[in-house]
Amino acid sequence: MVKASCGQCQFGLKGTQGCDLAVKLDDKAYFVDGSSMADHGDAHAKDGMCNAVRDAEVSGEVVDGKFKATHFELKEAAGHD
Repeated sequence: MVKASCGQCQFGLKGTQGCDLAVKLDDKAYFVDGSSMADHGDAHAKDGMCNAVRDAEVSGEVVDGKFKATHFELKEAAGHD
């Protein structure tokens, strides 16, 4: 299980304009290739990626400074059934 959120809004990543999905592995954040914030609902909702850090089950590897996801499953936010 990893933490997932908006790389710019929640993890302080720089380098691109706008908002992009990122994960935190071993206390280091990486932008994600293979999944996007649009794949996981409204990024600006209360529990959306720009406003909350969520748990995710992922598989893949870090390649050239990005997490290349082969599987990305966002877990339900607290308070959701």
